[in-house]
Amino acid sequence: MRHYEVNFIVDPVLSGDEVKATAETIQKEIKGAGGTIVHVGEMGLRQLAYQINKRSTGIYYCIEFACESSEWLVKFELNMKRNENLLRFLTVRLDKYGVKYNDDKRSGRIGSRAKKKEAPAASAPATEAEIGTVPAPEVVDLDA
Repeated sequence: MRHYEVNFIVDPVLSGDEVKATAETIQKEIKGAGGTIVHVGEMGLRQLAYQINKRSTGIYYCIEFACESSEWLVKFELNMKRNENLLRFLTVRLDKYGVKYNDDKRSGRIGSRAKKKEAPAASAPATEAEIGTVPAPEVVDLDA
């Protein structure tokens, strides 16, 4: 089974319902062609690097999906080009490393600072046995 990822930017002038309807129509088209949607990520309103159709912001979406055949992708991308609600889109085939990276990112193993190990409690002072014998720092006289 082949894995793909389609990223697209929706026009920010549209209402919230129209933006969601645009994303849902793309999902329905993927499902209608026999694909299974793995993950839908809405990245929200972001600043564009350059203006597109006199817009400086856009609503970003990322849909990861899997399918058996790729013949329908030509029609899919043609429909994306014809969709007036989209500013830009990009469809990419993921290799096994891309699929693993996305799985790790969703599960929190990559890019999450919340899962740091907690430091041990410092309520009791450390004993000499725990510290060990540490030599005293050497004092150097700079005037000599």
